[in-house]
Formats: sequence, structure tokens, C-alpha cells
Amino acid sequence: MNQMQVEKKIYTPFGIAVKKRLLDKGISQTQLESMVGAPHNFLTAVLRGKRPGKKYIPLIATILEMDITKYAV
Repeated sequence: MNQMQVEKKIYTPFGIAVKKRLLDKGISQTQLESMVGAPHNFLTAVLRGKRPGKKYIPLIATILEMDITKYAV
């Protein structure tokens, strides 16, 4: 039988900070995608470092009241 490889959910330091901030503010990731106008599941790719998301990162930081200067984004 073939074993399926499971992709690990590894987030960037910025992605981890965003996930924590979402929990603190009671906002879902889907709601944040709508707020910034990002396509469905695009935010996940940004938070995992698979997409640059340069257009969305400043918007995310503003909405979540984050200081992004400490993250290499």
C-alpha cells in the first residue's frame, strides 16, 4: 500500500504572530482574508512563506495592529 505524505503545517515567524493575533482578536483567518481582499487560502500560503504576499502584509499588520518591523517580510 502507498503511504501518503502529509505536508507539515510550518508557519513563518510572521505567520505564527498573525495566528496568535487572530486568536487574541477573535477573528478567523477566513474573515481576515475577506478584510484584506485576498483569495481563499491565499493567506495560508503567505503565512507559511509559500507566497510573498507583499501587497497584503501591510494590510494584515494594520488590521491586527501589529508591528511588522521585527519580521523579515
